[in-house]
Amino acid sequence: MSTDAFHLDGKRAVVTGGASGIGQAIALTFGARGASVHILDLDEAGAQATAQQILHGGGAAVAHGCDVTHEAEVERVFGEIQKQGRIDIVVNNAGVAHIGNVETTTGEDFDRIYRVNVKGVYHCMRAGIGRMKEGGGGVILNMASVAASVGIADRFAYSMSKGAVLAMTYSAAKDYAAHNIRVVSISPARIHTPFVDGFLRDNYPGREEEMFDKLSATQPVGRMGTPQEVADLALYLCSDQATFATGTDYPIDGGFLRLNT
Repeated sequence: MSTDAFHLDGKRAVVTGGASGIGQAIALTFGARGASVHILDLDEAGAQATAQQILHGGGAAVAHGCDVTHEAEVERVFGEIQKQGRIDIVVNNAGVAHIGNVETTTGEDFDRIYRVNVKGVYHCMRAGIGRMKEGGGGVILNMASVAASVGIADRFAYSMSKGAVLAMTYSAAKDYAAHNIRVVSISPARIHTPFVDGFLRDNYPGREEEMFDKLSATQPVGRMGTPQEVADLALYLCSDQATFATGTDYPIDGGFLRLNT
């Protein structure tokens, strides 16, 4: 995708989970396209590193250490950001993964996934939407997953959480369309991030290359996606060129959903 036509000049964007992976790519892309980017992450040092990359490129960025599972903490950080001006964009990217089926997923596992992937998104949507109403509108972009729409082995709790993200996206889009607030989601298939490398290293020592090729082949195009490809789609959806887009999920999956048989 050519992103030359898409700009976020004058926009203030909040990106959760911006210290690495997809969130970092989104934050860097938004910063390069004129947005003032606020990066929220539990890894404050990683968030600072992302912010420094934006600043070194001539953009505007601020890092915030934030645990999205804590509502009061999210509200505090959003309040600090609002003091600098209206919030135009919230990207809910922070999330954690889990491997396991219903029998191997403990109650503690389930609760952890729910707290981060569901309540974390809820906390940031609630903090963002109220302020966007006051400011005359905005965009909420939630990171869902192909796991929300199809069965993937050993992803029980993760699939649950991303299904909830999808449902929250549709519901909020309906409720706030009249307030000039667009709510959309992106559903990636497998994206090559540091998490993937760590997962392979921890679970398949000595077989990393073999398993990487196997996971890549689950996409009909024969490879994983890149964080930048997701970031380019996020840029479009959060730009003024996408004002007709709301209440819709956008798969970016190398054909995973429609071409696998």
